[in-house]
Amino acid sequence: MNCIPLVIILLFSLSIQAQTKQWSLTECIKYALDNNISIKQTELDTKTAGIDKKGAIGNFIPSFNSNASHSWNIGLNQDPTTGILRNQTTQYSSMGAGVGFDIYKGMQNQNTLRRANLSILAAKYQLKKMQEDVALNVANAFLQVLFNKENLKVQQEQKAINEKQLLRSDELVKAGSVPRGDLLDIKATVASDGQRVVTAENALLISKLSLAQLLQLKEFYDFDVTDDTSVKDENNILAQTPIAVYDKAKEQRTELKIAKTNLEIAEKNVAIAKGGFQPTLQGFYNVNTRISYADSFDFQTGASQPAAPFGQQFADNRGQAFGAQLSIPIFNGFSARNNVERSKVSLEKSKIAVEQEELTLQRNVYTAFTEAKGGLNAYESALSALEARQEAYNYAKEKYAVGMMNSFDFNQSQTL
Repeated sequence: MNCIPLVIILLFSLSIQAQTKQWSLTECIKYALDNNISIKQTELDTKTAGIDKKGAIGNFIPSFNSNASHSWNIGLNQDPTTGILRNQTTQYSSMGAGVGFDIYKGMQNQNTLRRANLSILAAKYQLKKMQEDVALNVANAFLQVLFNKENLKVQQEQKAINEKQLLRSDELVKAGSVPRGDLLDIKATVASDGQRVVTAENALLISKLSLAQLLQLKEFYDFDVTDDTSVKDENNILAQTPIAVYDKAKEQRTELKIAKTNLEIAEKNVAIAKGGFQPTLQGFYNVNTRISYADSFDFQTGASQPAAPFGQQFADNRGQAFGAQLSIPIFNGFSARNNVERSKVSLEKSKIAVEQEELTLQRNVYTAFTEAKGGLNAYESALSALEARQEAYNYAKEKYAVGMMNSFDFNQSQTL
């Protein structure tokens, strides 16, 4: 019984630790990459591409098939083994095996395998692109939470400052230093501050829920993140020119790699379609045998005719066939020509897609570079303005404290 309080305390402490866990940006991204459903679906596409490659490799391997059959013939019929017409019930069995292989098929098998390799590469790029998109969405949601956290702090601090001024104004009104109207103005300001705090709290809660749902967390009511906002520019990107950043991005951006790989796949599709104009040569080898057995009656002698032993029949009836088959396409309803034309149209679309991706990437790089540069300049200017505004605010607070500034002017000084 004495252990029960200790267990309760331990469970309570563990519950508090679980509730106060804060996720870092790295943890959020890692969790999303491991659990995101879209990423898992794209991983399955990669496996499908691998299966398609196995099928392309199988085109180079000879096909091997076997067959077997068994039948009953009742009444007057011809023995399929001896060729003699008899009134009998005959059981007939046959079996065989065959091998077929492509000798030449217009390089279609080779190009199909090359296309399969490119499809695997494209699937890997698609998976990487999906991971990058998920990581970017998580980072944006994470930063939104941090922004709302800071905004809530600002609103709370502003409310706390005005509450102090409210107490000070109440003392000044009682002392007759300032009119009662100033006190009412401060009260209205504090009430507005309270409303802004509530709005900021709701915005923070919604942003946390959005991030938690993006991570696909099942329990997110106590979800929170760290306040780490440090960003390291290890490559010193802002010191470079937009053209240099764009040239580097063309080598690394996954969406452009996907477009270029799809272009190569389209080229292979054209080559495969053109192979339909060329002759195909296939080889084959077949082996088969058969046996038959029956209770028969010879009308001439009146005696039954026993069948030969099974082993002897297998050996005597064995047959083989081998050869090659040449197929030359002459006219097939324009199917081969239409396939080539369709593949060429797809090739042109892939070329345009590459150009479009390059233009989109260039626009995004220049826009992001300009915004980052402007944001950095604005941040540096804000730091300089902060010091000046802090001094102005302190001066206004001193004037208000001695009654040299009314509440309206003091409130205005806080918003400048």
